[in-house]
Amino acid sequence: MKAMTQMLTILGSTGSIGVNTLDVVSRHPDKFQIFALTGAKQVDLMLAQCAQFKPLFAVMVDESAANLLREKLLAENLPTQVLSGASALIEVACDERVTTVMAAIVGAAGLPSCLSAAKSGKRLLLANKEALVVGGQFFLDAVKSGGAQLLPIDSEHSAVFQALPQDPSSWAQSVDKIILTASGGPFRCRDPLTLRDVSPEQACAHPNWVMGRKISVDSATMMNKALEVIEAKYLFGMAPDRIEVVIHPQSIVHSMVQFVDGSVVAQLGTPDMRVPIAYGLSWPQRMASGAANLDFRQLPAMSFESFEDHGHHERFPSLKLAWQALDAAPGTTTVLNAANEVAVAAFLDKKIRFDQIHLLNMAMLEKVLPTAITGLEDLLELDQRSRVSAKQFILDLA
Repeated sequence: MKAMTQMLTILGSTGSIGVNTLDVVSRHPDKFQIFALTGAKQVDLMLAQCAQFKPLFAVMVDESAANLLREKLLAENLPTQVLSGASALIEVACDERVTTVMAAIVGAAGLPSCLSAAKSGKRLLLANKEALVVGGQFFLDAVKSGGAQLLPIDSEHSAVFQALPQDPSSWAQSVDKIILTASGGPFRCRDPLTLRDVSPEQACAHPNWVMGRKISVDSATMMNKALEVIEAKYLFGMAPDRIEVVIHPQSIVHSMVQFVDGSVVAQLGTPDMRVPIAYGLSWPQRMASGAANLDFRQLPAMSFESFEDHGHHERFPSLKLAWQALDAAPGTTTVLNAANEVAVAAFLDKKIRFDQIHLLNMAMLEKVLPTAITGLEDLLELDQRSRVSAKQFILDLA
């Protein structure tokens, strides 16, 4: 029996994950139809995507970008309808014609549309880790109440998902711990005392992965791994002390699960985001991703480093903030994420030094204290309050 064609909305189609998703989709035209593509300001790239994939809708969050896209689509005689604004993201995520949503908007800005997809029962491919870091249990409750199917797309969480038994009810008894791997980014061997002087260009030059600038900086500080620890806690229901991080510079083993009998199941593959994207799109089956196969005859020697070794605590102080935030009051992970988004943006704009990203994050965890969290509105208010405080901190540094 032929599988039903998936009607797909890609939230963040002009970003790295979105571009890779469309590459995978292009290899399987019989399996997918694009309902909507969304972006912020990259009009020419969105135009090219509309020309190739002919979505019913294109959403540009920026109004002027939406107007320009309308003009260009009309000139090219392309029928895609253009929508604009944050509310349009929610509309194309929950439309009843949509079966699958790729959530690839970077940062807390992606939470409302992720929630919309969850509440309307979509197959939700989650590349936006902030949805869980900010939304936490409220987001999981929306997934459950909406009957959505949540599949992780981050390479580490996809690897864990592939290594775990299919029956989630067995995880608590059979799993000893989850082991997330980290490449160590561009500064794994750098003297920690020199990190204050690194440039945005150096921080964005990841040795293994091709990613957007914000995520690349997070990799350089290891804040991305801190956020992944928080995400893993919610995705897999693991206590924070059962989540471990090891540095694996070759990025071949993407993560591991250690079981109570002492055995370890690891997922290996080339460092190519098309692999977890294809797995999420085709689960529980598999399909070609376009990524190169591993050639075990050509693999380099693989190594693993404890976070406690080689001065990594001094080099990557941000990682420990994950467990600190998870042990604190509900909402603290929201504060941490908001502070980090503001800090990274300021670093990329050369308003603060690289080492001041961590300084700002620590300061906000001490200064912005969550009040009682009763729903999404409280989390969004806390997120905004954290951003205001972080921006003032940056002004005070000047």
